[in-house]
Amino acid sequence: MMEGSEAAAREALSTEKAFEREKLPAWSEQITVRSLVVSAALGLFLSFIVMKLNLTSGIVPSLNMSAGLLAFFLMKTWTSALERCGVFPKPFTRQENTVVQTCVISCSSIAFSGGFGTYILGMSKKIAEGFDEAKTSINVEEPSLGRLIAFLFLVSFVGLFSIVPLRKIMIISYKLTYPSGSATAHLINSFHTPQGAMNAKQQVSILFKSFAASFFWSLFQWFYSAGAGCGFSSFPTFGMEAYRRRFYFDFSATYVGVGMICPYIINFSLLLGSIVSWGFMWPYIESKRGSWYDAELPRSSLHGVNGYQIFISIAMIIGDGLFNFSTILIRTSYDMYLKRRRPAEAAAKPFAGIDCSERQVLSFDDRRRTQVFLKDQIPTSIAAGAYVLLAGISVVSIPHIFRQLKPKHVVWAYAVAPVFAFCNAYGTGLTDWSLSSSYGKLAIFIFGASIGARDGGVVAGLAACGLMMGIVSTASDLIQDFKTGYLTLTSPRSMFVSQVMGTGLGCIISPVVFWIFYKAYDIGLDEGYPAPYAKIYRGIALLGVNGWNQLPKYCLRFCLVFFLLAIAICALKEVAKQRNWWLQDYIPSALGMAVPFFLGSFFTIDMCVGSLVLYLWSKSDPMRAHMFAPAVASGLICGDGIWSLPSSILALLNINPPMCLRVFSAETNDHVEEFLWTLRNPGAT
Repeated sequence: MMEGSEAAAREALSTEKAFEREKLPAWSEQITVRSLVVSAALGLFLSFIVMKLNLTSGIVPSLNMSAGLLAFFLMKTWTSALERCGVFPKPFTRQENTVVQTCVISCSSIAFSGGFGTYILGMSKKIAEGFDEAKTSINVEEPSLGRLIAFLFLVSFVGLFSIVPLRKIMIISYKLTYPSGSATAHLINSFHTPQGAMNAKQQVSILFKSFAASFFWSLFQWFYSAGAGCGFSSFPTFGMEAYRRRFYFDFSATYVGVGMICPYIINFSLLLGSIVSWGFMWPYIESKRGSWYDAELPRSSLHGVNGYQIFISIAMIIGDGLFNFSTILIRTSYDMYLKRRRPAEAAAKPFAGIDCSERQVLSFDDRRRTQVFLKDQIPTSIAAGAYVLLAGISVVSIPHIFRQLKPKHVVWAYAVAPVFAFCNAYGTGLTDWSLSSSYGKLAIFIFGASIGARDGGVVAGLAACGLMMGIVSTASDLIQDFKTGYLTLTSPRSMFVSQVMGTGLGCIISPVVFWIFYKAYDIGLDEGYPAPYAKIYRGIALLGVNGWNQLPKYCLRFCLVFFLLAIAICALKEVAKQRNWWLQDYIPSALGMAVPFFLGSFFTIDMCVGSLVLYLWSKSDPMRAHMFAPAVASGLICGDGIWSLPSSILALLNINPPMCLRVFSAETNDHVEEFLWTLRNPGAT
């Protein structure tokens, strides 16, 4: 009786009941010409935003919901415009909305997983010049547009075919939640109800107002940025000494928006890491100049303070990644063991978000979604054959793209990649956290150490990192999109075709966007586009080929301490979560703390301002804050991000800002005034 009442309650709350009368379009009808046009336009738009974030701080928030919202708005605008002209196109369905969102995200995610701000730049001469070791031609590879496109085409598509045979296990058998994919599906479903369409219209209006304000603010700032250290982005908000320690608010709308999206604890972790490193550690280490390291070394030398900054941050990142990798591997193995060997205990000890009260009888939604998901199959033989074919082509082609990698290295990489792809896709379904970069760092160590610096181990390790990241990242993205499709009754076949088309677009668009940035700006400098992770990834490669003896004095001890600290923080957070301690939400992220160790504090101030804005808004008007804060944040990110396109074009045309806004200390200002007086009075002494 109780089970019957629970089933009735689930039926009453059914999502698919609301869409029951709508005809389900065939998989080929879900992919339309208009969806491809909108996907290409949005993919280009978001690729610029992701690329800018990738080359500045390396922190890229999830843009899935923004893509879904923008896709809904553009497609609705398209159909409404045609209807006003007397042309009545096919209705815009949630399945088509999902296809567009999938294509857009798979396109723009290449801007991140393609390694433009990490391993690709880490190979370049510009980044190599910041290090003392391995600057020979065999360990340096300058980016080439054609080579980038070819490499991305080889590694990105392999990831798609590596995980396709496991889609049913992930979605139906294990019922993994994939939180971001599920949230995007619920958002898309809500858009296509009458009330949801009205809310979406309001959200789009807010988003574009925020977008316009951010864009014109960036345009205004550009007029005052004529040289290095000029403009609002170099304003010493907290005084000159704090500015020298990289503590200042740089008026970036992008990172205020990112701060509104990121959890409070992440922003707090970034600020805490900034204070610990730039407030205490680096001043202390700099006081040891001449004792711990040569006082005459340039600041960029790995044997000086730069070495401490890079390798301590690497130690924390690896410690955090190793702990999470091990935890997810153990949890994944245990969960699979329960579900395969002891199904009764698996039901009693649910995992991956499965409710304890769930029974074997499926709800109407589950029955309907499972039926659609299993309808349009992608033959396993085709997926396996495509993987083997693409792997064979890669074994022949990649050594010609990166001469430091031999065919046997590529074979080994493709042999273990499906295992890593499965682990990462499963872990993402459990935690919503992709560890593709951790697998990439592991590849750097293994391949770099086995090849050695003499034979180009630095470039080989970085190239192997790209190969592994490309496969592992696209695989987890595909399964996450399958989850979105499952919850919106979108055919897996149309989702896969959309992912393939988006990946193909991304393999062309992202390298072109990167090339615009690379030619327009001096990528790798501390000002503007520092690309911090490119230096970190090259530092990891050097560590792999040279060993620990290259580190400055006491650096290894510092690395060990912070490596163990990162593991301890992660362990404390995991225990607190499992035991439901009240302090679990207040334990900082070790990875978040590590990022500003090298980059500085300026972007963390911006993100904390974003958190403060969201907090005050949530206190004063919780309902509107919950509904519109993501739209405001997305508009701030998109407006400032898209300004990078016209600013890059202006830079390529040698059109420079007309003015320089710069702040001096009182003492420096007196010297400047004296100098200007001598210019006005050349005869005076």
